[in-house]
Amino acid sequence: MKRIVIFLFSFFLLINTGFGQAKKPTLMVLPSDAWCNSKGYMLEFDNQGTKEKIPDYKRAFQEDLDLINVVSKINEIMAQRGFPLKNAETVLKSLAAESAEDNMTTGKTKGGSIAESPVDKLKKTAKADIILQLTWDVLATGPKKSVRFNLQGLDSYSNKQVAGAQGTGEPSFSAEVAVLLEEAVLSKMDNFVTSLQSHFDDMFENGREVVIRIKKFDSWSDDLEKEYNGKQLGEIIEDWVQANTVKNRFSKTDYTENMMLFEQVRMPLYDASNKALDTRNFVRNLQKLIEAPPYSIPCKLTMKGLGQATLTLGDK
Repeated sequence: MKRIVIFLFSFFLLINTGFGQAKKPTLMVLPSDAWCNSKGYMLEFDNQGTKEKIPDYKRAFQEDLDLINVVSKINEIMAQRGFPLKNAETVLKSLAAESAEDNMTTGKTKGGSIAESPVDKLKKTAKADIILQLTWDVLATGPKKSVRFNLQGLDSYSNKQVAGAQGTGEPSFSAEVAVLLEEAVLSKMDNFVTSLQSHFDDMFENGREVVIRIKKFDSWSDDLEKEYNGKQLGEIIEDWVQANTVKNRFSKTDYTENMMLFEQVRMPLYDASNKALDTRNFVRNLQKLIEAPPYSIPCKLTMKGLGQATLTLGDK
């Protein structure tokens, strides 16, 4: 009896420990597009023939000492509140070391293409749940200075803002931007952290929000209205999404014979073996279903960022 009690105590302790660890999101601090643009830290990349401007984070971290100090200060403030952080500068160095930047401008599939920007690549490599996007500028009133800031917590999977803090610090004689920023944000951080924690608690309870697109190659002669045992292929796919989402939560935004769009898809954080689940592995299970008999339809699975998966039917 004593052994049983000890075993049960250990078992529930393990569950509670795992649950507590699972409730902490991973964060990464990045300067906002507006800040990078105001400082001239931008570059262009080819998005399937269209030129787009995106932040040049690598150059910003190499050249701007204020940025390094400010990001370090935000990291310190969040760490004091028990949130793990990814260091953006370190992740960028890792990308450069692997020569990933040479291959991050586009992503192509046969019969069509889906772009992955360098920013998407950065998010995917860092695997941060939340991006803390920071904008700030220094205001001068005589010899005194203050910092005006805007801090946004952005879900890397859904790209939705889940927390925010903004304000202007009291004028100070301090010349260090990081010190001015700390003075400005400290009074706002408790509410900001509470919002972040509430968002992650919601993910743990109701699943992570992702997007799934179903398309078809022009070379494939069939479509989503083809029937198998009296049920259309599109209905079969929708049944799978419903059966595999947390609390059957998803939104079917669009549905034609050639495409389907599922938004607000609540994907579990863990699979049946309690292994962390990402969007690609989640949709890979749907791919396996469609490729197996009786459907036997080849599929191409592509990703955009962390939370958008496209399954294109009819070819590899």
